[in-house]
Amino acid sequence: MTAGSRGDVAPYTGLGAGLVRAGHEVTLATHGIFEPLVAGSGVRFHPLPVDPRAELHSARGRRLHDARTGAGKLVRLASMARQVADEMTAALVEAAREGEVLLVGGSLGPLGHALADGLSVPALGLHLQPLHPTGDFPAPVLGARPLGRVGNRLSGRAVTTSVELLFFDAVRSLRRRHGIETARRSRGPRPVLHGYSELVVPRPRDWPAELQVAGYWWPHRTGRLSPELEDFLAAGPPPVFVGLGSATVPDPGRVSREIVTALRAAGVRGIVQRGWAGLGARDGDDILTVDEVPHSLLFPRTAAVVHHAGAGTTGAVLRAGVPSVPVPVQFDAAFWGSRLTALGTAPGVLPLRRLTSTALAGALRRATEDGSHRARARVLADRLAEEDGVAPVLAALDRLARRP
Repeated sequence: MTAGSRGDVAPYTGLGAGLVRAGHEVTLATHGIFEPLVAGSGVRFHPLPVDPRAELHSARGRRLHDARTGAGKLVRLASMARQVADEMTAALVEAAREGEVLLVGGSLGPLGHALADGLSVPALGLHLQPLHPTGDFPAPVLGARPLGRVGNRLSGRAVTTSVELLFFDAVRSLRRRHGIETARRSRGPRPVLHGYSELVVPRPRDWPAELQVAGYWWPHRTGRLSPELEDFLAAGPPPVFVGLGSATVPDPGRVSREIVTALRAAGVRGIVQRGWAGLGARDGDDILTVDEVPHSLLFPRTAAVVHHAGAGTTGAVLRAGVPSVPVPVQFDAAFWGSRLTALGTAPGVLPLRRLTSTALAGALRRATEDGSHRARARVLADRLAEEDGVAPVLAALDRLARRP
């Protein structure tokens, strides 16, 4: 079970498909708009209400851009999520009653684990970000600026407490509306596996043994590149892909103009993805505007990728072995952007609020002309290809099955 944007869902489609191949029956419970992502995977689908794209474009969703700090954005997100969590609870209860094990995405942690406790079934946390407190780095949703080991750990605890409060009403409604007693608690720390590589974010030294890093869960691949896109790729040198995924922006027209100007100033061809931000450009010999495309098919054929640095897109760029220009918009994006810079696969971070055609053109030149970024990206991609993120989840499920 998971909730959020496409990046909060797609990795679980690949993990689910891997579990199906190993003989498990798997159901993905998430927003109904994402049902096409499991097509052909063997994974069943249980739709949840709420359209996250519509929520981000609503008046309360647009208010996220009013906050200038990570903490401010988190407060606004919590207010929005608290309202939609109650809408999803009934559907989650229905899905959970059919399960023998609950695999709980990080975005639904407290509610999913409360369901597992109430239904007396085992649960395994599956996180796409390092959500637990650590002294090694601050809470990712609050940014990337180090706060010292004590400050880092305190920021993590603050976020963890905030998430628990966010789901307080939804958890309380389990007993009142659905007859599920939530007073019982699982014994000991809850096991959690993280769907990214230790090559990208090393496992914190101060985490308990129950918190493990599994490796990436690559999304189940659906679709193919359109004939129009194939023709564009064949018509010249590898282009730069520009997309902000599920992030929204206050002024899509201005951002689109800055992007087009930057691409041409840098002397590169471009593929601009509309995404949830509604970006666009007038198509021509040097620029093509597209809708959703399979990242695993397109990214390896690009010169570089300009992206919003969400966890899922960050993983896709690393898998492709190409340099990137992270343009963080909100939440954990600054954290992932800082990791790309530290790994040497990106020349630096360019936050959306500082995005101008001049700044982006300069970043594009560094990303595409400095061969060191591509070389480091290629080496890392080769190492990631050797990892199997599904195997640790299978092992954890086996341990749960043997637990008395």
